Amino acid sequence: MTSSFSNLSLAEPLARAVAEMGYESMTPIQAQAIPVVLTGKDVMGAAQTGTGKTAAFSLPLLQRLLKHENASTSPARHPVRALVLLPTRELADQVAQQVKLYAKYTNLRSAVVFGGMDMKPQTLELKKGVEVLVATPGRLLDHIEAKNAVLNQVEYVVLDEADRMLDIGFLPDLQRILSYLPKERTTLLFSATFSPEIKRLANSYLKDPITIEVARPNETASTVEQRFYSVGDDDKRRALKQIVRQRGITQAFVFVNSKLGCARLARSLERDGLKTTALHGDKSQDERLKALAAFKAGEVDLLVATDVAARGLDIKDVPAVFNFDVPFNAEDYVHRIGRTGRAGASGLAVTFVSNSDGRLMADLEKLLKKKVEVEAVEYEEDRPRGRINDGRRHWREEGEVGDPRDALDAPAPRQPRPQREYRPAAAPRDPFFDQPYQPPATDAAPAWEAAAKPAGTRISANIKPKRKVAALFKAD
Repeated sequence: MTSSFSNLSLAEPLARAVAEMGYESMTPIQAQAIPVVLTGKDVMGAAQTGTGKTAAFSLPLLQRLLKHENASTSPARHPVRALVLLPTRELADQVAQQVKLYAKYTNLRSAVVFGGMDMKPQTLELKKGVEVLVATPGRLLDHIEAKNAVLNQVEYVVLDEADRMLDIGFLPDLQRILSYLPKERTTLLFSATFSPEIKRLANSYLKDPITIEVARPNETASTVEQRFYSVGDDDKRRALKQIVRQRGITQAFVFVNSKLGCARLARSLERDGLKTTALHGDKSQDERLKALAAFKAGEVDLLVATDVAARGLDIKDVPAVFNFDVPFNAEDYVHRIGRTGRAGASGLAVTFVSNSDGRLMADLEKLLKKKVEVEAVEYEEDRPRGRINDGRRHWREEGEVGDPRDALDAPAPRQPRPQREYRPAAAPRDPFFDQPYQPPATDAAPAWEAAAKPAGTRISANIKPKRKVAALFKAD
């Protein structure tokens, strides 16, 4: 049974912020992780997505940092003491907003830095001094090299969604960042899965960590209804629209495997009359934030996204998730469908399986440890009902004997046309050619020949003689 936040003995500013946010009972990961983090021990925590990991590490960190709280305006009095690293910009921005809400009644400062945005505003905020810094690895290294971020007083490090950071190649960046930090620190590693790579990372940077697992690895939420449909690549969009219409779905994530496919699908659905926006890595950060804000505000029905949106995004009351493409990495399936059915709510996860997805589905079944039942899609008839035009200007009632449902299904036989005798049109005649031949009256030469100069040689008088020119060299 989960404990109440009132039993944590949080400081009054934190307890007031938590109460305002409506927190009452802790989730399993919060109930187990918060007391351990409050003791200052390293933690290796695993929980399925959407279980409240942000509060599990943020609240105890802020509680322990209250001893450094001060109202001074000097940046030197506000060094970075807690560093939170995340794999994506959206997740970093989301965690930073949560930290600000938790610390709103304290003097602790927080900031977020991530790529895709101008560094100047981030630099100005860092120069003012912050105690809690939320960042993505790449942009943090940019600020470290520019001497904007000094990490020699960091006491707490959080590696959130660590498995995702390793998947997208952030391990070298993590190693560089951790080399700038003091050796004596508390390190918290949170991940949805405990792969061998994650365990090696933990062994390298965590000291005697306490492992907390509140669910078996790669377990999907029991409140999510999972359906798999056999759909051809050309019919996926048609199946998506039909399921949305049949189920009365008001909002949904639609995940695809490529950036180009994401943009194309979003444009196609928009042309079909669905309010759609796209979210992928080639969009600018401003465009990505606007797309998320529109989806959260209910201005958009479908958010078509790549796996950049599969991790950690906490958007409440999303009723459905569509896997337009089966994910290349089976573990991403767990994170994708974790966008629905959050906080105990029910949700629907639909996956379209094509003939070329055999290997990917085998990996998914191995991950889920169960056989997946793939259903066929029964498409609604897009044909008219009631009276039917048979294509011959005659309307008949549906159901008449011998009456086809559609003129295209059984076209009426064509009546042969009567054959007509072919008669070519007579060509116009010139009366001159109908007259008999008459020889000329005289044998006089033609006028043009009479006008020619007579020639003394056999050369025709009509051939112009060559012009004589002076020779430069005399031939022998």
